[in-house]
Amino acid sequence: MLPELMTDPTETYAELHTAPEPPLLAQLTRETHLQTLLPRMSSGHVQGRFLSLLSHLMRPRRVLEIGTFCGYATLCLAEGLAADGVLHTIEIDPEREARIRRYVAAAGVAERVRLHIGAALDVLPGLVGEVWDLVFIDADKRNNGAYFDAVIEQVRPGGLLVVDNVLWSGKVLPAHALKAGDKDTPLVRAFNDQAARDPRVEPVFLPLRDGLLLLRKK
Repeated sequence: MLPELMTDPTETYAELHTAPEPPLLAQLTRETHLQTLLPRMSSGHVQGRFLSLLSHLMRPRRVLEIGTFCGYATLCLAEGLAADGVLHTIEIDPEREARIRRYVAAAGVAERVRLHIGAALDVLPGLVGEVWDLVFIDADKRNNGAYFDAVIEQVRPGGLLVVDNVLWSGKVLPAHALKAGDKDTPLVRAFNDQAARDPRVEPVFLPLRDGLLLLRKK
């Protein structure tokens, strides 16, 4: 289960000095908090604007998102797509499909977003012909390494992978004492260490929200 996000008084200040949350995304945020059990899994205002900024800067033709949830990050990433760009997003829970499709349609990007329902490691082999400009990994954290390994060879040189929740509410920090039965934190730590050493990528670790790891493919 996703742990509680760290709270910081700078978060409100950051929101006040970040481009406003678009009305459709604000509506999705309200609906997510009212109708889902884990609304904190949504990217939210500042992180969403950051993902949108990356997409606008890159103008990607092919985007892959692993872990759609409510579709918030999907819409943010779709904002900067190239004119002929397509975004593939993978969601494991079929009960979320209707909401995702409704908001994708409301955003006017239904023809440019390909939603795949199923476990990502089952879906990804069917996308082996794609070359990714931008990949956002935000699914179950135990499989971060498996998702990275599954897609890294399909990311173009100069392309970008972004991995969410790499701070894991601060539990990855050396000073944090692991609790008995905590199987997630050691795997998040191991992936972070693996990515930092991988010669194929240049990593930048950002303490934004619950942590974003940016990996530029060399």
